[in-house]
Amino acid sequence: MPIKLPETLPAYDVLLNEGVMVMGEDRAARQDIRPLRIALLNLMPKKIQTETQFARLIGATPLQIDLHLIRISSHETRNTAAEHMEAFYKPWVEVQDEKFDGLIITGAPIEHLPFEEVTYWDELQQIFDWTQTNVHSTLGVCWGGMAMINHFHGVAKHMLDHKAFGCFRHQNLAPASPYLRGFSDDLLMPVSRWTEIRQDEVEAVPALIPLLSSDDTGPALVEDPEHGALYIFNHFEYDSGTLKEEYDRDVSEGREIKVPVNYYPDDDPHNPPTNRWRSHAHLLYGNWINEIYQTTPFDLNAIGTGHW
Repeated sequence: MPIKLPETLPAYDVLLNEGVMVMGEDRAARQDIRPLRIALLNLMPKKIQTETQFARLIGATPLQIDLHLIRISSHETRNTAAEHMEAFYKPWVEVQDEKFDGLIITGAPIEHLPFEEVTYWDELQQIFDWTQTNVHSTLGVCWGGMAMINHFHGVAKHMLDHKAFGCFRHQNLAPASPYLRGFSDDLLMPVSRWTEIRQDEVEAVPALIPLLSSDDTGPALVEDPEHGALYIFNHFEYDSGTLKEEYDRDVSEGREIKVPVNYYPDDDPHNPPTNRWRSHAHLLYGNWINEIYQTTPFDLNAIGTGHW
């Protein structure tokens, strides 16, 4: 089954040309099934690129997905055209009475700030609490995952003395987890951050279940069953060239940046980068969607009530 997107959303044509099954709203309305309502709270400055990356992954499953784009109500983006935001995004205050099968909260380029200094921190905390009554399963990504695990469990983020940047080997800590069906014992995952969550501090919280971790960059995927959440601190959703774009940007701006680890063949930035994480990216997001489908109530109104 395809992902339902507005036909005027830029991701629609991109994914259609890639062979991803996409469907306009008229066709979706004629299908006699309930699609999964998945929301994307997009905190990234490059909104269109991020929309496409996540839609590509959640649109590759056999289920019909109804994707909703939402934004922080109290924050106006300066990096995406106002016309795009007006056409495709709703502020959270306009959807807070709705129920969703799943919610993805993206990263944000503000990791150097203490959480309480983020201008929209109060609203984001309200959204975290709202997920407990209005969302069946939440996936916090990179800074979004760090913010959620801090909010619910007090796990701190720590500044690194150098950027964790590249494709790092990770170990599968829980092969029996439904979220890791089909996963190898170890795998590569893109990492791009100046902060970390520490493995010992995650393990000190009995309610948290570490799923993927790296000797070099620490925990990568943590399950929080009590809050119906997964926290992933790295970037399976990245395109093949995303790390290259970040590296080229920093080089052109004269910033101190090392060549991303295990990314370019022979570690030579003149070589086209090789994508060695795509299959595991699809596995993780496909497993997440499948778990939602298997466990969410058919009646959307029952989400968050515990009665179905």
